[in-house]
Amino acid sequence: MVSEPIKKIIKYALAEDIGAGDITTQASVSPKKKGRAIAVAKEDFIIAGIDVFAETFQFLDENTKIKKLMNDGRRAKKGDVIAEVSGSLSNILQAERVALNLFQRMCGIATLTAKYVKAVRGTKVKILDTRKTVPGLRILDKMAVRIGGGRNHRIGLYDGVLIKDNHIEAAGDITSAVKAQRKNHFMKIEVETKNIKEVKEALKCDVDVIMLDNMSVPAMKKAVDFVKGRTLLEASGNVSLKNVAAIAAIGVDFISIGELTHSVRAADISLKIIA
Repeated sequence: MVSEPIKKIIKYALAEDIGAGDITTQASVSPKKKGRAIAVAKEDFIIAGIDVFAETFQFLDENTKIKKLMNDGRRAKKGDVIAEVSGSLSNILQAERVALNLFQRMCGIATLTAKYVKAVRGTKVKILDTRKTVPGLRILDKMAVRIGGGRNHRIGLYDGVLIKDNHIEAAGDITSAVKAQRKNHFMKIEVETKNIKEVKEALKCDVDVIMLDNMSVPAMKKAVDFVKGRTLLEASGNVSLKNVAAIAAIGVDFISIGELTHSVRAADISLKIIA
């Protein structure tokens, strides 16, 4: 089962693709013709969004049957059959691209997230996502991160306080920004910092999380040594699979990674009609 917000995403995506009608399918495939198709993995990846994939076909035609052969979180190998789709071939063809677009992106996000989680295994670090998601697809992007073993940071601007550099500039300094925030809200407060001086100021403000933004590993290590566990620390900016283990090793609590969602490569999946 998928939620109503996800159904809305599917609805708009199908409307965008089909528009006034699929002129190719309408001309070449009878709406009465039944058949079957299989979704095949063309590389190794982690399954994420199998219910979204299924719902896309069934949203267009509730009589379409979906046989899920793999569940979310399972690692698919090249050549594996992930699911079978049966019903009206014309409806299967019309839903195919939207179903694959959403599914492939989610699988790609989950797979990349799992690589980062594996890279920091054995440390206390939790891998976080960011708000750098495709507009309109955030609920799916963040779901895929969770399936891959990561954690969601903020869902949006409404469910968490993160005082960033531009907020600090507008307020005058970190202290002023934090004081203003505490007058209006009672949520935990995170502050973005770019050097040890700002880390010290944020710590004096007794914030809940200090983000170490775009700092070098030695600079972050200096911040970790100074804070000594008095608040939580999040590393962010210029994180890659090449350096994430080194960052985790210095003792931060979280590492947030925009790459998980802003430029991820979709998994390669094909849908083949077989009968």
